[in-house]
Amino acid sequence: MDQFYYYLVFIHIFSAILGMGPGFILTMIPKTATNLSELKHAYAIRHKLHIFVMIGGTLLLVTGLLMGVLRPYLFQMGWYVTSLILFLIALAMGPLVLKRYFNPIKELLMSTSGEKIPKEYNHLSKVLFGFEHLENLIFIIIIILMILKPF
Repeated sequence: MDQFYYYLVFIHIFSAILGMGPGFILTMIPKTATNLSELKHAYAIRHKLHIFVMIGGTLLLVTGLLMGVLRPYLFQMGWYVTSLILFLIALAMGPLVLKRYFNPIKELLMSTSGEKIPKEYNHLSKVLFGFEHLENLIFIIIIILMILKPF
């Protein structure tokens, strides 16, 4: 059973790299766009990277919970429970918050022609990226809790 637990730890760490790593740069990709074609391409790249984020995030949740099942005392550790709650909050932000602000950007990009980036995009992207930065902060706190295990 110990060997299985260590495999789970390995998968958990690998999933954090695979899932969270790309998530930290998603906001940077569209910022480099200078015209509408580049912006559309940037969002296509974001979409492909987001697949890694979803797979990694799912593996993080599953392996984290399985480690808790194998070592039930983890559910009594403040850092573990706090990390789990923060992760669930960050996970819920996707469909409840981020999607609400991403969909208008998606519609704007699909309905706009030419090469000029619409002015409305700047406001919409600032709001979306603000929430994405908040989500990244939550993930940084989780990583710190996982490393330091302060309580």
